[in-house]
Order: sequence, then structure tokens, then C-alpha cells
Amino acid sequence: MSLLYNKVQRGNPAKPEEPKKWYLSLKSLGMVGEKEVARQIADETTLNPKEAEMALAQFEKILQRLLLDGHTVQLGDWGFFQLTISCEGAETEKEAVVANVKKINIRFKAGKSLQEAVNKATFIPASSLSKK
Repeated sequence: MSLLYNKVQRGNPAKPEEPKKWYLSLKSLGMVGEKEVARQIADETTLNPKEAEMALAQFEKILQRLLLDGHTVQLGDWGFFQLTISCEGAETEKEAVVANVKKINIRFKAGKSLQEAVNKATFIPASSLSKK
């Protein structure tokens, strides 16, 4: 499995006077929707595509409920989902109030097996696709 990349030049917004540097940026081959994921699950299991779609829909519903109830959700060796918040700091404990919360974030932390699989990726310049 290979990941496509492009080379992009970017400046440091905090130091605009510094010269721009070159970075590698991953190129997406597009979004894969729930129906396609369900079809691929069905191809690898005894589920039919509609049953796989239903399982994914139920997973989303249960994940939302558990996260909003304050749980961290572990998915075997995949990793886990949890909520975090971004908020403004307060000078005193009394001033630390819910109104200071600016954003609720959903975080996914990859587990060991998923991270190991991703670490095995190879890289190919995206420009090489147009040459074929």
C-alpha cells in the first residue's frame, strides 16, 4: 500500500519574514462513503451490504451516545475515541466556567496494530500517476 504525496512550499505564519520551506503533503484519492465501506465489509464477511450498512449506522449511534455520556470508547486494537475540549483559561477557579468552552473535539488515538500497519506505508509522488 502506497500513499501519494505532493510537494508544497509554505511559510511560517508566526514568522512571515523567514524563507518558505518545502514540505510533503499527502494527496487523498477521494472520500469513500458509508455504502462503499459497507459493500467492502460485505465482501469480506457473511453480511450482506444492507446488514453492514445497518451495523455501521448503529455503531455511529452507539458511539455518539457513549461519548456524550462521558465514556472513552475502546475498539480492540484499532484504538479509542474520546472527547476533549478547547477552552479559554481563567485567572481564578471561580471564573473557570462552561461559557469558556470554545470547542468540543472528537479524538481518535490509534491502537498498536493499526499504527503498526500505517507505519508500513510507502510513499509515491502523486505526479507519477499522470505519467502512467
